[in-house]
Amino acid sequence: MTHFASKADFLAALSELSVPDAQAIAAAAARQAQLTKPAGSLGRLEDIALFMAGWSGRERPCLDHVQGIIFAGNHGVADRGVSAYPAEVTAQMVANFQQGGAAINALARACGAHLMIVPLDLDRPTQDISQVPAMSEEECLAALSAGAGSVDPTSDLLFVGEMGIANTTSAAALCAQVFGAAGQDWAGRGTGIAEPALTRKIAVVDAALALHGPHCQDSFEALRRLGGREIAAMAGAVLAARRWRIPVLLDGFIACAALAPIAAAAPGITAHCLAAHCSAEGGHARLLAYLGLDPLLNLGMRLGEGSGAAVAVQLVRSALAAHGEMATFQEAAVAGAL
Repeated sequence: MTHFASKADFLAALSELSVPDAQAIAAAAARQAQLTKPAGSLGRLEDIALFMAGWSGRERPCLDHVQGIIFAGNHGVADRGVSAYPAEVTAQMVANFQQGGAAINALARACGAHLMIVPLDLDRPTQDISQVPAMSEEECLAALSAGAGSVDPTSDLLFVGEMGIANTTSAAALCAQVFGAAGQDWAGRGTGIAEPALTRKIAVVDAALALHGPHCQDSFEALRRLGGREIAAMAGAVLAARRWRIPVLLDGFIACAALAPIAAAAPGITAHCLAAHCSAEGGHARLLAYLGLDPLLNLGMRLGEGSGAAVAVQLVRSALAAHGEMATFQEAAVAGAL
């Protein structure tokens, strides 16, 4: 499903999740056992290779085409003073992305990814989640479809990122709604807000939970009431990637929060995902634990933009290089297993 015409379409997609290729995993594992190294000596690099084999359907997967998609959206809740930056920074940073001058541009070039920038109605912010639902049903479906429709089905690996002033507020609200607890347990400092702004942010999240909690009966309602256009778009992109059997590198707190409502309904959604890193945003480590994901990196990053995922692409490349290019014992004329 790459277009969601209705809420029913979206919910149906959650029940139609593909599974990895068991034969490809077995073939890759058999190859691993013959490579000129002690068994298990490359640690998680070996796990990554098997993961990639399962989703690519190939004994020796490769990364010929890595796609990165950065979705951008504006949030009405930014007017509540919950961010260190004004809402107009979203559009300004999108212009920077498009000109190639942001961190994600440099990191995408370094990891060999094709980067796509998708701004979503930046002149039309979502509504203030502490007062009304963030989006109408039609707006949420449009954002989900924009995300799904942006995925290149020929990609070997996908990572998604975001830009949206105040989107950590929506992400915190989504996590609190799905996994429980209050605003203070999920709302962090985001772009570096001071204590007064953090207090306002916690109050906004709590107000949003009180208002929308009774109505968040499914993942779609949680996304449309508490999320944002870029958050819903990331969810749509990850769902589309699952349809195309494209493995996904998840970035930080906001990208993972986009999956929180889906994971509550379909825990298997993370089976084709790797957590690129654990960010410095307070709730991210807890969120990863709820999603059952063990991050590849922990570098103290908190930029967003897909930046941590772009760095982790290098690890995937290393894993596949070792898996695909090492000689076997027979090829190297090395006697016996090490």
